Amino acid sequence: MNVQPIPAAPRARRGRARTGAAALLLGAALLLTSACSGGGGGTGGDDGKARGGKAGGTEASTAVVTIAPADGAKEVATSGVLKISAANGKLTTVTVADTKGNAVEGKLAADGSSWEPARHLGAATEYKVHAVAKDSAGRESAKDITFTTLTPKNTFIGHYTPEDGSTVGVGMPVSINFTRGITAPEAVEKAITVTAEPSVPIESHWFGNDRLDFRPEKYWAAGTEVTVKLNLDGVEGRPGVYGKQTRTVKFKIGRAQVSTVDASTHRMQVVRDGAVIKNLPITAGAPATTTYNGQMVISEKYKVTRMNGATVGFGGEYDIEDVPHAMRLSNSGTFVHGNYWADPSTFGSDNVSHGCVGLRDQRGGGDPNAPAAWFFDNSLIGDVVVVKNSKDKQIAPENGLNGWNMPWSEWKA
Repeated sequence: MNVQPIPAAPRARRGRARTGAAALLLGAALLLTSACSGGGGGTGGDDGKARGGKAGGTEASTAVVTIAPADGAKEVATSGVLKISAANGKLTTVTVADTKGNAVEGKLAADGSSWEPARHLGAATEYKVHAVAKDSAGRESAKDITFTTLTPKNTFIGHYTPEDGSTVGVGMPVSINFTRGITAPEAVEKAITVTAEPSVPIESHWFGNDRLDFRPEKYWAAGTEVTVKLNLDGVEGRPGVYGKQTRTVKFKIGRAQVSTVDASTHRMQVVRDGAVIKNLPITAGAPATTTYNGQMVISEKYKVTRMNGATVGFGGEYDIEDVPHAMRLSNSGTFVHGNYWADPSTFGSDNVSHGCVGLRDQRGGGDPNAPAAWFFDNSLIGDVVVVKNSKDKQIAPENGLNGWNMPWSEWKA
């Protein structure tokens, strides 16, 4: 039997096999090294960036956010306490809001070092604060706290004129009477804003410590829309006494009507939108009880009312239970009203009243053609009645809604 020898494998081929195996082993080692090192040519992902000390690095931000009051604080004052600051960095984000999501506006210092609220906080309210600061390397530091403001034991509100949704005359100021005397007028005034469309400068003036009025320099333009915002909730109006009112009031100015009473000629000229629409005979105050001069605003209207001299310092001189078509011009008892008891010839020829402006009328006010009925039906609360040539002084600005009798420079001061 012949047996053929098996030829030996060529050396070169065996050498290539060993080289391939070695290459596989080396490749595996390189893969292992690359996967574990994170340096050199490996990408390393986000962890590589952190280790490399770039943006988002593991080093802590050097910025420190400080918030007063402390987290969880209770009975916090509504003003002067909330303060946010950053050391070794600048504030980039500050949000303060109550649990209903109502944000608190604030002011960030130009250098980003601090933030303070633009106004007072509400009383008995929980607030959440979130603040973020960045250091010089762009690394962020954040802080969040929650606190609750005090619940006041003593409160006040403001009774305002005119009413929400009303249409009034060009002389109507915004007048707010407070239920408590105010000893911190700047804080209260800051919490009230009055704006107009079309826009016009509006200034405020205090009468005593419980009344604040707002008006423009001249009468409102016809058609002006006025918005009043009362943000009194949390305002400390006097020590330990806080506002509890948040309200938005809107009203509109109607047509422009100004009526001028001349006490010497015994006539009243009614001008609407620049045109005379009526010239009515009147009777003004008698020589012993003259009518105030000046610009007066109709503040109330009564189809029928009682007038008793005892309530305005005239004793028992008169007490008329059914005065028709009465429109108040002052707090001290000046009215434009119907008069059915005087002789008809009095109107336009003589002054016989106790200081009011009288117009001929019928008892009960049933005659729509009587001058008093016409003027009542054609007047708005807020219309202006100017009295001139009366032998009396000018009415005081605080006597009724009559701030127009104060010079603008004094009003602003």
